[in-house]
Amino acid sequence: MSRYQPPYTVTANILNAVAEISELLGRWSASQQGVLSPQLRRENRIRTIQASLAIEHNSLSLEQVTAILEGKPVLGLPREIQEVRNAFAAYEQLPHWQATNGEHLLAAHERLMLGLIDNAGRWRSGGVGVFREQELVHMAPPATQIPRLMNDLLGWLASTDIHPLIASCVFHYEFEFIHPFSDGNGRLGRLWQTLILSCWRTEMAYLPVESIIREQQSEYYRVLGVADQASDCTVFIEFMLDALAQALRAGIETASPSTMSVEMTVQVSGETPLAIIRALQQNPELTIPMLAAQLDLSSRTIERHLQKLQQQGVLKRMGSTKSGYWQVKENR
Repeated sequence: MSRYQPPYTVTANILNAVAEISELLGRWSASQQGVLSPQLRRENRIRTIQASLAIEHNSLSLEQVTAILEGKPVLGLPREIQEVRNAFAAYEQLPHWQATNGEHLLAAHERLMLGLIDNAGRWRSGGVGVFREQELVHMAPPATQIPRLMNDLLGWLASTDIHPLIASCVFHYEFEFIHPFSDGNGRLGRLWQTLILSCWRTEMAYLPVESIIREQQSEYYRVLGVADQASDCTVFIEFMLDALAQALRAGIETASPSTMSVEMTVQVSGETPLAIIRALQQNPELTIPMLAAQLDLSSRTIERHLQKLQQQGVLKRMGSTKSGYWQVKENR
């Protein structure tokens, strides 16, 4: 058992936030019928990647990131395009990594920073400071201390019995404080917090909390600085839990009302039919091949579900096969 204990206090605000997030998770899961559709998972993953990289000054828009991941040509800086591809590959590997495994952490860094820096996947060998404009806001510990500090932190994560919501925030802060790599610490710290949370609740792997952090980027850095000065990450835990709660509220609010009405008034069950309904509500002109590509399914599978949905009266084809569109019947 690790002897290291990160400095923080479990305040009433933290306890209340944990309770609220647990309740919001239940509502978010219920709004998606207990499972996130492939389309929603992909959309949230794209939002996560775009926001996390934007925090690190990547200028690509959500539309450009989407195009890159769809294999379409994008006019942008080669480095920024590589960052997107790397990030997507890293997030796709989340189910295969263990949050307490140091080798997995190094592998994640290598995947995130492949082709971007020379020492991807290796601890930094020199000193590093964190600057905001021209001001030094944090001087990281010496490089010689990194193996010990990371072993202590990962050991604590493996042995702590604190709630995963709190543990993920503590790890995030401590990781940024240590700053174990020459570059990529911010995006990896956010990815690793997602990994810790997804080990607790799988749907957390697709919660785009990075979008909230991006909107409150100045406050994010300010709170990191306050925690540094206090040598205590309590304020950072409170900030991150609030960001998680905001992301969940946004997810609940943006759940499509029309989709919900279909799910409640029509006996449609299963992840694939609901994903098809959502996709067609957003773009009624989608063809079978387009649906198959978007949902990563075979055309035959899409065709079979479409036939069933038409038989149930949920869908109706308007116009010809090539130039028509789908009509989703929201009430029967």
